[in-house]
Amino acid sequence: MIAGRAGAGSEMSADLQHGVVFPALADGRRSTAALGRAVVAEALRPVDPAGALAAEQETNWRSGYVVHFRRLVEAGLPSKDAALSIARTGLESLHRRMRLVQPSGDETGLGELLSVSASRSVATVEMSGTGQAEGELSLPYHGDRLRGDALLRRLDSWVTDGVMEPSCAEALRTVVAHPEWLRLPDQTIAVLGAGAEIGPLPSLLRWGARLAAVDLPRPAIWERVLGTARHSAGTLLVPVTDGAITGRGTADDRLVAQHAGADLIAEVPAAADWLTALPGPLVLGNYVYADGGTNVRVSVAVDALTKRVQAARDDLALAFLATPTDVFAVPADAVTHSTRAYASRSVTAKVLGRPLRTMSAGRLLRRAYVPGVDPGVNDSLVPQQGPNYALAKRLQRWRAAVARGAGATVSLNVAPPTRTRSVLRNRALAAAYAGAHRFGVEVFEPATCNVLMAALLVHDLHTGGGPAQAHPWQDEAHAAVHGGLWRTAYAPRSALGLAALLGYGAARP
Repeated sequence: MIAGRAGAGSEMSADLQHGVVFPALADGRRSTAALGRAVVAEALRPVDPAGALAAEQETNWRSGYVVHFRRLVEAGLPSKDAALSIARTGLESLHRRMRLVQPSGDETGLGELLSVSASRSVATVEMSGTGQAEGELSLPYHGDRLRGDALLRRLDSWVTDGVMEPSCAEALRTVVAHPEWLRLPDQTIAVLGAGAEIGPLPSLLRWGARLAAVDLPRPAIWERVLGTARHSAGTLLVPVTDGAITGRGTADDRLVAQHAGADLIAEVPAAADWLTALPGPLVLGNYVYADGGTNVRVSVAVDALTKRVQAARDDLALAFLATPTDVFAVPADAVTHSTRAYASRSVTAKVLGRPLRTMSAGRLLRRAYVPGVDPGVNDSLVPQQGPNYALAKRLQRWRAAVARGAGATVSLNVAPPTRTRSVLRNRALAAAYAGAHRFGVEVFEPATCNVLMAALLVHDLHTGGGPAQAHPWQDEAHAAVHGGLWRTAYAPRSALGLAALLGYGAARP
């Protein structure tokens, strides 16, 4: 889920765009920066007018956005009502500002997606795997496959090392103790972004679940997804153009791949109608990702789809993966762990840290938290990822908070830093990840992350979204696998440059 070039460009051409698009300025440009600045300011205004004004007046949104995204979290801390106000207002602002352009060129408000008829009809190909369902939770890790006591010991080590929150290890221990949960009987899990590298599709299929897959209509994606399904123990429901394929489960995979998928930016009604008709209870899992401003467009499209499906059925649960490179409020225990790590750093680190902080005007190797603060605020935003990535991920957190506040079952878990292809395409991020272990941060392989996060989803769906919390920040912090970013001695961004310098050699192709 970690972006590579997520923030590239602050303006988009008005040409050749249809579906969900950014609003046009007076000169016809569709500015991602103008949209982000306006949404953040509007979200802050009811609870933090000064913060709203600062966001509105930010002249360099591309690099200055990090301050304002932190303020979105801090302004919500005084009360649950403040946090939910920010979330609701931010979502309303996005839906009011973003636009819908038809292939004909006609432009309307985004609200039309809630009721407009689909431009095509979508049928279902059902595919049953031929494999044997796994009967217990097992985790690929460093070339081994951990299960039973070995897996439990690894969870204990991760807690001790500050890689995951204790509540995460407890949730995973519960899944280990209830292997019958893995099949998710009598539920349909819709995976939006079915081909996502750390999405749950491979693990859930391996455990025997029933999945509905949605991804772009690109045969290469679908050949890979269908191949995974064929060798699994699960059932895969595939959306295809109505009338293109007849029969159930007998069509050639290559033929299915040619007709499968939906472009969510342009086909919200068709995808929503297909999902609404699926057997339930239904879990709508959002794992979409794209580069640059397209990430915001597809994320807003998925949110519009979510609203449409929510209006049509009352058995809908929502699932998301939160990125660790964001701003989160964290519990006092994490602050204490970080404070101890800072106090016990090596003599060499102490000797070198002082001049580095002085020469950098305090920007390098700063302690992560003021000792004793409760909750702490962990700011792991990575400027290279850009404001578009930050807005797309914050949108998901807002939707999760609002849905949970309305009584829906929601699974939102912080996923660890992971060596995805999108990260490795960005040399600076790849280098920082290669050197992160020197600062107490563990970066995960996609296969390990995939299983961990799928298991947490299973836990949440069997426990109604986990324990009830008093404040949305506590929901977000529960069962987080942050890789150590919340408990490291240093404020993550103050160590990022040094981590990249130390990891540059290891990150080279």
